[in-house]
Amino acid sequence: MSSKSGFSRRSFMAISAAASAATLFRIVHEPMVARADWQGYPTGAVRIDSNENPLGPCAGARKAAAAIVSDGGRYDDHLTSKFEAMIAEHFGLKPDYVRAYAGSSSPLSYSVFAFTSPKKSYVTADPGYELGMMACPFSGTRVVKVPLTSTYAHDVKAMLAQAPDAGLFYVCTPNNPTGSMTSHSDIEYLVEHKPAGSIVMVDEAYIHFSDGATAMDLVKADKDVIVLRTFSKIFGMAGLRCGVVIAKPDLQTKIAGQGGWSAMPTTAVVAATASLQDAQLLPERKRVNAEIRELACEWLARKGYAFIPSQANHFMVDSKRPAKDVIDALQKQNVFIGRVWPAVPTWLRISVGTPAEMEQFRAAFEKVMNGTTVGYSLPPLKPERRNLDGFVMA
Repeated sequence: MSSKSGFSRRSFMAISAAASAATLFRIVHEPMVARADWQGYPTGAVRIDSNENPLGPCAGARKAAAAIVSDGGRYDDHLTSKFEAMIAEHFGLKPDYVRAYAGSSSPLSYSVFAFTSPKKSYVTADPGYELGMMACPFSGTRVVKVPLTSTYAHDVKAMLAQAPDAGLFYVCTPNNPTGSMTSHSDIEYLVEHKPAGSIVMVDEAYIHFSDGATAMDLVKADKDVIVLRTFSKIFGMAGLRCGVVIAKPDLQTKIAGQGGWSAMPTTAVVAATASLQDAQLLPERKRVNAEIRELACEWLARKGYAFIPSQANHFMVDSKRPAKDVIDALQKQNVFIGRVWPAVPTWLRISVGTPAEMEQFRAAFEKVMNGTTVGYSLPPLKPERRNLDGFVMA
């Protein structure tokens, strides 16, 4: 099967792999960022730590994936090409503007290798998703971490000011871990004022949970913009691994050149295709997620805890204590929540689970914070200092 550029993907893999920094880097995803030596969850654990969708794939996706298992002994690039063409048509793009990957983690890491270097920095929010930063040591890249604004948006002007040598600007909107949005106008400003030759990557993993505008129009305008999409979140396919990179062809070639070709899982491709054909899937899941999230936040507000307004399937709450202590205490209650971000050391990230899971979280959180858990108590509360944006200072 020939690729879009006219030569075999297997030969492309062989050529690129020898020179690729990615061959030295273990590509990771959300839960692996938090736990390198993870031994698995205990029985009955409440798993609200990795921004997964507990609903899983929709009925059509499950049916499609099950139906193709018997053909799993074959590669099927044609299915992938049809899937890519379907997404391109939906956004009014040419097929070579879309490339499928097994999730969005790989192309994020490949992009770091493609567009950064010891002379071209990687610029990201703080707190923000850490995967891109984790790739930087392998390419000798300087990481520039820029605090969020007082409204928890990416501070694009500060990103520009602090990194005139930028190779890649990474903007996740809604942001992970805060669930907050960066406006389309701010992204446009970043694109228009960035250093020549640098790239703006907009990670839209959580965009379907929000009312925010996509950056797809900037790709259509042939700007130096890469949009990442994944089926791991609202579509409930984290374990099936399917994502897409949407960018102009020359950027696609540079990204692919870092990782070569790898066959897409046929189960993931057909499940993603079926998901896109379910017209009610996105609005219904957005509604369900918002209702469960808002109930949790209303409860936290009644209990006197500050939280960051979110438009994603996760949110952050200020425990007013070292987050690691609270995380460990909740694990004793068989409730698993997100990891610690050093920039906000007292804040906890909570993924939105099922109503039953969130009820268990509330009960465990109240016990932990009130000191009424059996056999475990939090260390004494330490005084805290806050900066002008309200973030707790170490």
